[in-house]
Amino acid sequence: MFYRITIRFFDIIGSLFAIIIFSWLMIIIAIAIKIDSKGPIFADTPERVGLNYSPFKFYKFRSMIQNAHTLLKTDKRFKKFYMEYKKNNYKLKNDPRVTKVGKFIRKYSLDELPQFFNVLKGDMSLVGPRAYYFDELEYYISRDRKFKKDIEIITSIKPGITGVWQVSGRSEIPFDKRIKIDLEYASECSIKNYFLILLKTPFVVFSRKGAY
Repeated sequence: MFYRITIRFFDIIGSLFAIIIFSWLMIIIAIAIKIDSKGPIFADTPERVGLNYSPFKFYKFRSMIQNAHTLLKTDKRFKKFYMEYKKNNYKLKNDPRVTKVGKFIRKYSLDELPQFFNVLKGDMSLVGPRAYYFDELEYYISRDRKFKKDIEIITSIKPGITGVWQVSGRSEIPFDKRIKIDLEYASECSIKNYFLILLKTPFVVFSRKGAY
């Protein structure tokens, strides 16, 4: 209980501070997205998995063409990339759906800025496991039912804007290893680890390690 209350306090303070500091930048990014390509400002992606496996609306600047998530699975033009996407741990290095503005904001993780509103609302924490898609976890569980317990532990805490795997290689880390890393964090989460990850995050963002 002490851990949850303390972390929530710092989540509120940290997210409010970030929203105030980066509000001007978020306005510029929103305008650039609207000028660069057709579609909404925020990514039109499916809901993510939150605390206790509950769904929530994930705020993120749109860095891809409109309806990109659905098109990857249904449009014949992207069949080859969809196979690569699944084979490459739900990531694409040269994703043809990424827009010009999207390429820039993804490189510096600027597309993640709206997630501070998720933290303020209480959907997310500043630090935690990745906010997974439901189909990612369902596929993982379908491979072996014993993995269901792992997911229950991971979703027993809120997903985070940053986390252990994000500061350890980001997109370069295979999906199964991400799950293992998130499981370890959720099993042994502490205030000390929370702040250590927060301190490491700016360096990783500016170094662009594992970003694509």
